[in-house]
Amino acid sequence: MISGFATPEGTARYRQRFPQLSEAEFFRHPEHVPAARELWLSSLGLGTYLGEPDDAADAAYTEAILLALRSGINVLDTAINYRHQRSERNIGAALTQLIATGDVQRDEVFVCTKAGYLSFDANLPPDPRAYFLREYVESGILDPKELAGGMHCMAPNYLHDQLGRSRKNLGLETIDLFHLHNPETQLPDVSPEVFRERLKRAFSALESSVKAGKLRYYGMATWNAFRVAEGSRDFISLSTAAEIAREVAGDAHHFR
Repeated sequence: MISGFATPEGTARYRQRFPQLSEAEFFRHPEHVPAARELWLSSLGLGTYLGEPDDAADAAYTEAILLALRSGINVLDTAINYRHQRSERNIGAALTQLIATGDVQRDEVFVCTKAGYLSFDANLPPDPRAYFLREYVESGILDPKELAGGMHCMAPNYLHDQLGRSRKNLGLETIDLFHLHNPETQLPDVSPEVFRERLKRAFSALESSVKAGKLRYYGMATWNAFRVAEGSRDFISLSTAAEIAREVAGDAHHFR
């Protein structure tokens, strides 16, 4: 796997190759994230959510990622469940190619991925339930009691498993930012107290992955949680999440 992660020096080097974009202030520091505010990140990133899980979409995605990285976009976003892991693999293929040719270096690119939803492997299996039982339950990776809505899990064992698969798919030793994917999916199924404990256990698992060099930062990628009014079923307090991170790792936590 490719070693390294996005750095201030690397992203500055990448920015310097695109003087016209730099003059237009296309590259910016994420001032709202103190630990990463020295990075130069493109104002636009490339997402990989949509598209069929087929070879044609794979080819189109890989071509788009290559073009983006050659054109001044150094922020890539994906998730393990996007197109049944294919989107992560497309990013991995493009990065491997460009790093091999010297067009891009690992420390120039900021890569984000997510985990939480159950994920298939490349294609929808004929019997999805049998697949999940065999792949995740019978293997001991997932306890069905930790599953919410029949599709979402953020238990430590499951997150460690998904992070390992994502690193392999992306071909990267270290992921820059790893999100819990729509954790509000858990809220209709569990009490606030249980949700808080699950979030705490998830953060603890991710802090251990930071220490192991498998990721740099972690956060939450949400659909509704931070947009709905307090008191709504899907609401999650960002300040409470930060408080939980401090409980787990003190002020030196890596929740962003």
